[in-house]
Amino acid sequence: MRSASGNGFDSSDSFAVSGAAERTARLHDIPPSITPSHGDDSHLLSRIASPADVKALAPNELAELCREIRTTLLAYGHQHGGHIGSNLGMVEATVALHRVFDSPRDRIVFDVSHQSYVHKMLTGRAAAYLDPDRFSEVTGFTNPDESKHDQFVLGHTGTSISLACGLAKTRDMEGPNSGIGNVIAVIGDGSLSSGVAFEGLNNAAEQGGNLIIVFNDNEMSIAGDFGGMYGPLARLRASGGTAQPNLFNAFGLDYRYVEAGNDVSALVAAFEEVRDIDHPVVVHIHTLKGAGYDGEETHADRQTASASPVSFDSPTGVHPTDNVNHSEPWHSDHCNLSDHEPHEGQCEASHWQNPDAAIGKPDDPRKHYGKMAMAALEPRFAAEPGLVVISPATPGSNGITHEFRERAGAHYVDTGITESHAVAYAAGIARAGGTPVVATTASFFQRAYDQFFQEMSLNRSRVTVLDFLGGLSGSDNTHSGAYDVTMFSNIPGATMLVPTSARDYLADLAWATAPAGSADAPAGPVVIRVPGEAILAAERDATLLPVTGGQIADRPQSASLPASASSASGGISAATVRGTVSVTAQHAGARHMLDWRVNQTGSQVAIIGLGNAYPLAEQTAAALSDDYGITATVIDPRQCTSLDSDVLESLRDGHQQVITLEDGQLEGGWGEKVTAYYANHHVSDGSRNPHVLNFGAAKEFTDRVSLGELNERYGLTVEQVTEAITRCF
Repeated sequence: MRSASGNGFDSSDSFAVSGAAERTARLHDIPPSITPSHGDDSHLLSRIASPADVKALAPNELAELCREIRTTLLAYGHQHGGHIGSNLGMVEATVALHRVFDSPRDRIVFDVSHQSYVHKMLTGRAAAYLDPDRFSEVTGFTNPDESKHDQFVLGHTGTSISLACGLAKTRDMEGPNSGIGNVIAVIGDGSLSSGVAFEGLNNAAEQGGNLIIVFNDNEMSIAGDFGGMYGPLARLRASGGTAQPNLFNAFGLDYRYVEAGNDVSALVAAFEEVRDIDHPVVVHIHTLKGAGYDGEETHADRQTASASPVSFDSPTGVHPTDNVNHSEPWHSDHCNLSDHEPHEGQCEASHWQNPDAAIGKPDDPRKHYGKMAMAALEPRFAAEPGLVVISPATPGSNGITHEFRERAGAHYVDTGITESHAVAYAAGIARAGGTPVVATTASFFQRAYDQFFQEMSLNRSRVTVLDFLGGLSGSDNTHSGAYDVTMFSNIPGATMLVPTSARDYLADLAWATAPAGSADAPAGPVVIRVPGEAILAAERDATLLPVTGGQIADRPQSASLPASASSASGGISAATVRGTVSVTAQHAGARHMLDWRVNQTGSQVAIIGLGNAYPLAEQTAAALSDDYGITATVIDPRQCTSLDSDVLESLRDGHQQVITLEDGQLEGGWGEKVTAYYANHHVSDGSRNPHVLNFGAAKEFTDRVSLGELNERYGLTVEQVTEAITRCF
């Protein structure tokens, strides 16, 4: 993404790049003569409207189609970004699937479906990759709303075999009238490490009947491969599929091996051999992740803009590489993060490619706060042998860098795509007296819901959970974190902290991971929602916190606002609420960790902003002051596990309205609990029952809607909140 001089694009091409991107060093010089252009019938890809067009090609045209697809993916990655590496490895396999099988009658289920870009190109959606004006027309995952050729919305992993079993079961029960032919599950890119995949294999063998499982073995997961199954898989590759033990045979499944997983002719032959088979079979294909990225240049070469152009003299644009078969995959490349310098083979950086326009931008919140947490934990490793960071995949996305992992050694464990196992594993570490920290994305943690209840919370396990990408974001509908507060804050025995600054975030982490037996350490599990975009933006620009400027008291001794402190006008003296204590989080005690913090005292209106919505609370208070002369009370609750009844009772005096702001699902969420509190604690003096307004997200799935647009949709803007407040007076 950042190497090789020249961009290889003519300004008249459909892939003409911006001036900024043109000045950026690229991995590839792509000859314009083979760069597909939308609407240009001289190129094969632009003529592919359905799988029938793939079947109509002459056999000697398949390699050229693969070459054009690979070129398109490379250019698309520079302009739009995405899961380019996994798709580059699947070009030939996907072309072969649509050459041999008859989608949608033959049902193809992709897992992880971020491998489906090529499938989309071949099923009528090529323009969404060829024409920059249409890039936003498709998601990064399969989606039946886009095409009848997509079976499911799939953005997580491991479920394709189970889903395929279900499709095949109905076909077999209904017979010829089912309208379903072959059922094919395409699993790989690390998905096989997910426990549910093994449950599917187990069921497939028992169920019988036609079921074809294509295992895409590219010797990588999102990060390096970890786990006991990868040794036997390596031996299968080395032996041409003959070595034992064969884990697929062990399940009772038929097995075929294809070494040349990037040879379209070999794959067509393999798929023709198993088409219409009458029993479950695994077709194990050995592919090269990132096939088409720079495979020969050294890391040092890639740092310069003078690297020689990449040759496209191979039939499909796949280059020779020695970046495979490392004994330690986590040392397989020099990439610092998962969006940096993708290349062929065992390369974590090829998991996700940022577009050229994003090069040089500061870290996003996940990486920023993830690095911060790891930097705080690392110095403790020497003195705390039981302190272990656990990542169920995607470590680089969350700021858990290569360098950190290598230095951490046994203090870091990558469990693969195994959220349920990771949480249960952490509970075991905690029971033995260790200090586990489990870190991954909010939507991925949904897969471990039972373990949060049982192994973690019911057993009062001292597990710390770092919850990344929680709250509203512009992510696709399978990766939204808008439901994390609703999930975590309602688990009995678990404490969910929602810090609004780096200082609080690190203090929360220190308290949650205080060694067993430490004074004032939490008695059970602690979930820390990693701050998001609004918090990081405010830390980078203090004017976004107009009330405090980010300068707030350390910790309240008592956050309550005594009624006796009310002034004649209904205001509250700051002296009654701004007492602080100079202690570290390890000695702050559970009570103080759960106290709400009052950052401004006022009257008439109290605004409580949870987590990422806290800057909006300050901005709304400033607008009320500037435009209406109202000095609002501004509160940072800091956690969403419990209500601070002292603060809520204090607000009865002098406050006609209490406003709750949260950047997550409103229904069943946190703000409604404040409403319920006042409803369930109604007092006879009507003037002391404040009116509560809740602001948050609707209960819905959203797909790639920008954060700004979501905030507008849900009324989470200064103008909308202010208007609602003043309308009530």
